[in-house]
Amino acid sequence: MALVAACTPSDAETRGGDDDTRASRSPRTPAQQEQVALEVDRNRKSRGAVAYGGADAPYNYGPTVMRDGDKTRMWWCSQYGRARPPGDDVLHARSAGLDGPFRAPGGGIPEAVLSGSPGSFDGKHTCDPSVVRVNGMYYMYYTGAAGSHDHGNAIGLATSTDGRSWKRTGTPIVRASHDTKRDNTYGAGQPAVVHVDGWFYLMFTDTTGEAAGWNGAGQFVLRAKEPTFSGAVEALGRDGFTAVDGTAATRSRSVVDAFSADLMWIDAMDSFGIAHQTDSGTTITFWNRDFSARPYEPVVLRVPWKEGPGLVRSPEGHALVSPEDPCGRVPIDVVQATRIGRSGAPTGLRHFGADAHGFEGCRTVAGALAALDGFAVPSPERTMDVIAGGRVLRVERRSVAEALSSRVLEQRLPILDEAEVSGRLPAEAPVVESPEGRGFLLGDTIWPVTGASAENAFAANSSEPESISTEQWRTHTLGPVLGS
Repeated sequence: MALVAACTPSDAETRGGDDDTRASRSPRTPAQQEQVALEVDRNRKSRGAVAYGGADAPYNYGPTVMRDGDKTRMWWCSQYGRARPPGDDVLHARSAGLDGPFRAPGGGIPEAVLSGSPGSFDGKHTCDPSVVRVNGMYYMYYTGAAGSHDHGNAIGLATSTDGRSWKRTGTPIVRASHDTKRDNTYGAGQPAVVHVDGWFYLMFTDTTGEAAGWNGAGQFVLRAKEPTFSGAVEALGRDGFTAVDGTAATRSRSVVDAFSADLMWIDAMDSFGIAHQTDSGTTITFWNRDFSARPYEPVVLRVPWKEGPGLVRSPEGHALVSPEDPCGRVPIDVVQATRIGRSGAPTGLRHFGADAHGFEGCRTVAGALAALDGFAVPSPERTMDVIAGGRVLRVERRSVAEALSSRVLEQRLPILDEAEVSGRLPAEAPVVESPEGRGFLLGDTIWPVTGASAENAFAANSSEPESISTEQWRTHTLGPVLGS
């Protein structure tokens, strides 16, 4: 018999008639008069479920969704009878688009990539994954439990080079704080992680936290430079982020009254977005960089739900960029469980989304460079600027810039005049190739070029590749990767 053990407590209920994908603005209160009221349009939804486990999977919920290259990858909580030990498993699948179907690499039913590890804190259950990729390494933060979920939940970390084969760190990185006792004995779990400016931000549930609600609802935030949160850690408290001695610091401030929420960083808006469930549907609440103010009114996707949403994000947990208006529009898409299955647990993963606009984005150099990553724009010198990895490469030939970018904007943003030009790519610039890769050699820096873009860019620039050894390649500094 399948063991059904949903990790997420929640006593919030949807309102009748919520199968309506219209997005709307939440009403203003007097304390929110300074918040920008966003407009929403281009509502979208999948026709049905986009992902589900094999025939014996009794539930599917708690997804984390990543746009990874030309694929959308998703990890979520389910259970396979053949996976041992019996308990919650993390499944993985991918699709060309958000409306699925999500399948295992090569086709077939989604694969179980993380299950309980007997004898460890996550001996029976692994659930609620949140995955980011930083510097080529995938990091999965997840809820683990050895048996009963009562005060037994903790947050674990596993790493992978491909998103499929995972290695645990062994011990939980966050446990329940036990600041106070409540009827809800869930503990710590439901993590959501983003990587912003060198910091890993970890948002999570802790029903024992001081600032949690009467029912244990609340979302707390820690940040650290190390993904393991084993070094210097800062906790978000009443006075902002402060250094703490480990991850068990008092949970003195919650950023949203919710269970099972997700987090992303929106470069163009210079703010965090938190997706959480309310009676109206899926609400997106916005916080500025240090969580000291909410610069925008929340928006609501009026859609059905039975379990927390997974935001569609970039590998580092950032919002995806609008190709037509990267500084004035942001796509907000979620995948979430929409019904209770025969097992009595959430299932029916569906996709919903809308675009938010009406804000003045890219107001800072860093924000503009992040939002325009991969774009080409006109430069002040009648050349083109290609933006990659937060840096500006000035390119002599437009055809080369087009080959090295995902999209070309015909008008330059004035804020870009404040950005430093990191390199210049003249016609016939040298190109080197080795077993490590290939790219333009500009001074002592190699700007790697990947994919089909490489041949097109080299030809358009009249550059002939020169073979060098791995050792020679490694003597050079590497710039950001260009191309698809």
